[in-house]
Amino acid sequence: MKKIIPIIFCSVCCNIIAAQTSFSLIQLKDSALQNNIQLRKARHEIEASAEQRKEAFTNYFPSVSATGVHFRANRGMAKMDMDPSEFITPELGQALAQTLPMEALMALQSPMSMTMMKNGTIAGVTALQPIFAGGQIVMGNKLAKIGEEASLLQLQLSENDVEAQVEQYYWQLVSMEQKARTLDAVDAMLTSLAGDASAAVKAGVALRNDLLQVQLRQNEIASQRLKLNNGRELVKMLLVQFCGLKGTEASAFSVAIPDMADAEAALVAHEDEATRLPALPEYQLLQKNVDATTLQRKMEVGKNLPSVAVGAGYNYHNLLDNDRHFGMVFATVSVPITDWWGGSHAIRRKKIAEQEAREQLEDNAEMLKIRMQKAWNDVVEAQSQLALAQQSIEQAAENLRIQRDTYRAGTSTMSDLLQAQLLEQQARDQHTDAFIALQNARLAYRQATAQ
Repeated sequence: MKKIIPIIFCSVCCNIIAAQTSFSLIQLKDSALQNNIQLRKARHEIEASAEQRKEAFTNYFPSVSATGVHFRANRGMAKMDMDPSEFITPELGQALAQTLPMEALMALQSPMSMTMMKNGTIAGVTALQPIFAGGQIVMGNKLAKIGEEASLLQLQLSENDVEAQVEQYYWQLVSMEQKARTLDAVDAMLTSLAGDASAAVKAGVALRNDLLQVQLRQNEIASQRLKLNNGRELVKMLLVQFCGLKGTEASAFSVAIPDMADAEAALVAHEDEATRLPALPEYQLLQKNVDATTLQRKMEVGKNLPSVAVGAGYNYHNLLDNDRHFGMVFATVSVPITDWWGGSHAIRRKKIAEQEAREQLEDNAEMLKIRMQKAWNDVVEAQSQLALAQQSIEQAAENLRIQRDTYRAGTSTMSDLLQAQLLEQQARDQHTDAFIALQNARLAYRQATAQ
């Protein structure tokens, strides 16, 4: 019963997600972190690294092997010829003559041949425990652990990439929704202008050209809306696929629009670059690379050191036509001699790789600091651009109000009014773009400083 409850719970959650059509940014991120194929691949890498670490740990234990051989030859592998008469002294001959029959005495005077081990069985079990292997086992375990830690850092980087991609798609949809609202406002204004212009033309107080200009502008807005809707559907499809929202149709999918004022008011704290540097997964990966090359150099040294091992075995054979069982203990010492010739060059090569890793750490550390500073500059710039865009909206709205009043008073043309309306629409779109750019800049800075 306990195993059934989690299955039912997961099924219910999946059904809720499948039925849900409006998603917040947090929900989209959570779904992407669970289902994105890139993250699943990174988790598989972690599992493989963990298995490799466990595999390296087994080298501390004795290695046990068993062998068994049965053979049958066309002739004995051992042959011995002897002449018994060479070993019989005259005194022994007289004594044998009194006790053995004549046929036996004649056989002792003829040469004899004996063969052995024409067939047989050999079996044994041996356990070998390394005592000293130049530190290769210890270094190998440390290297496997570093590999597992590096896989965890790679997962963190992959999560950052996925988070950035989700936010990019999300804010792109938010931008399109805001621009769609702007088009709705423009369309409502143009509908009102078209009604006023049509009434004025019928009354004979305005030229039909004014109505045609408004209708042309309406057609332009309709074209913009068509492009916007097509782009919005495409981004929805990309977001559904990227987040692994199975069972969710792109046509019914939507994102929850945040409160723009709250999102704009949210601040990102500036961090000291040198202080945040050790917390960056990129920097930690570089440090792991240095540690790995150091261990690889030590392992290369260990390959050229003597190795010592002790062992025990239990064996059986029947080579002499009788069963023999015996146990034994032994020790082995292996000293590489000529290997130092090529081994010394391999050690120098590992030292060069270690030095390259250290230099790469120093160089990339400076580049990471520069990236943090640039990301902060982008945040400051985006905040300034958003403030300017807000001023542009206020100015464009005031200009549109003045142009509409003057057109109604008959002191300006429809062209001037439509131009003012176009400037106001552009100002609102620029404000939306500046707002989205600020959100992306804040995310880039948070990731650049590992916040």
